[in-house]
Amino acid sequence: MRKRSGAIIELDGKIALIKRVRNNHEYYVIPGGGIEEGETPEDAAIREVKEELGIDIEIEKLLTTLTFNNKLQYYFRANYIKGEFGTGDGEEFLQTNIDRGTYTPILVEKDNLRLYDIRPLEILDIIYD
Repeated sequence: MRKRSGAIIELDGKIALIKRVRNNHEYYVIPGGGIEEGETPEDAAIREVKEELGIDIEIEKLLTTLTFNNKLQYYFRANYIKGEFGTGDGEEFLQTNIDRGTYTPILVEKDNLRLYDIRPLEILDIIYD
């Protein structure tokens, strides 16, 4: 089973998300990605957030693990340290592969999260807890 790690980051009352448009479907995911061999879930979340959002974070704590799309997913609460939001330069932003769709970093008011198609949906209960 593949493993993924993501970080829930709150900036000024807003939650960082990645807006995905793929096959004409728009949905939103928590920033993160695959855990590489020899990497801890925490290290993967830190690396992926830097690649996707352009910011440095520190892990506060593990909030939950979920299985979604046949991937074991770790979700951490993380704190912003420094960097300019939206300046990520990961491969998903550099490649224009129509099969992968688009990736756009956004900030969403925490109170409005339920208005978005966030995947996996179960993560919303964790964010609001």
